[in-house]
Amino acid sequence: MLESKRALPILFAVMFLVMVGFGIIIPVLPFYAENIGASPLELGWLMAVYSLMQLLFAPVWGRVSDRIGRKPVIMIGILGLALSFFLMGLSSALWMLFAARVIGGILSAANMPTVMAYVADITSAEDRGKGMGVVGAATGLGFVFGPAIGGVFSKMSLNMPFYIAGILSFITFFLVLFVLKESLPKENRGFKNHEKSSMWAAIQGTQSVLYFLQLFISLSLSGLEATFAYFAAEKAGLGAAELGYIFMIMGFASAIVQGGLVGKMTKRFGEGFVIQIGIIISAIGFGLILLVDNFTTAAIYLTIFGIGNGVIRPSVSALLTKTSSAGHGSTTGLLSSFDSMGRIAGPPLGGWLFNMTIGLPYISGIILSILAFWLYRIYIIQEKKFLSIGNGGH
Repeated sequence: MLESKRALPILFAVMFLVMVGFGIIIPVLPFYAENIGASPLELGWLMAVYSLMQLLFAPVWGRVSDRIGRKPVIMIGILGLALSFFLMGLSSALWMLFAARVIGGILSAANMPTVMAYVADITSAEDRGKGMGVVGAATGLGFVFGPAIGGVFSKMSLNMPFYIAGILSFITFFLVLFVLKESLPKENRGFKNHEKSSMWAAIQGTQSVLYFLQLFISLSLSGLEATFAYFAAEKAGLGAAELGYIFMIMGFASAIVQGGLVGKMTKRFGEGFVIQIGIIISAIGFGLILLVDNFTTAAIYLTIFGIGNGVIRPSVSALLTKTSSAGHGSTTGLLSSFDSMGRIAGPPLGGWLFNMTIGLPYISGIILSILAFWLYRIYIIQEKKFLSIGNGGH
């Protein structure tokens, strides 16, 4: 599709800039909150409240984008992100920081599901995986560059990274305003379903299994992210700078695979094959992480995990938007919500397991991967039954 060839590079730039802005504040926020007077528990809540707002509002924004179009919702999301960054930079009390995080969480929840819905609008069924992979690659690269930029600007002052992130979000807003075209024609907006049921139409039928699969994957990933710094310090004596390099290597490898290989593999073998291979590779990665004993093994094993994990979400997104009877926005919004659920529950669960035995978060990651693989097999069985009854497609 010619339309997708024009729009995908723009969407790549938009998601890259959004995630760079988001990533800039990651290394700074703990110190900034501490300066204002936040305890470790309050810092935990500060992180959680953002994901909680995303959990609640991603399906709402996805549904709104099905009704009014993608472009205005993406613009609201980016403007909300800019506003929250500036509010954080201006915060002089803890309640102001919380307010900024709540506002940011509510409004920026519009970004990811709407961009994924946009991709679903402009790609053919066979190119859907490639489109979702491009968005995934942009997200990954943004997380690679963002924290590095945040670290540099934090040396000027702890407020500076928030202002830089805010300015970057404004630039992204104007990029969307002037360059990105609407992907959802007026005649395709709205729902045939009743308003009340449309939001949850996305989780009806055999597809519901795929949402829970994504929840397990997200849960295992966020458990690793929350504990790996402590694990690597204990097992291999690695410090913050070395960990930064390791996550950078993992991010680059994951982005290359998502941007280049996911599209080719889904086109040739189908999304289901890629999802299963991704789960197997990430499970192997979890197992290898238990053997980390120096910088090189940490970088290699985490990268193996990252490559496996990185191909799952774009493939699940592609498969859901191809098979769901709900609008693309409702589908991707609900998927983002399940993703957020994993990000909220994963860190405390990972921390609790780590306190019991340091390798337990990664053993639980293997178990969650096996469960996710089993869920996909259930999905296949349900699909075959559904088709054999003679109902045709969805």
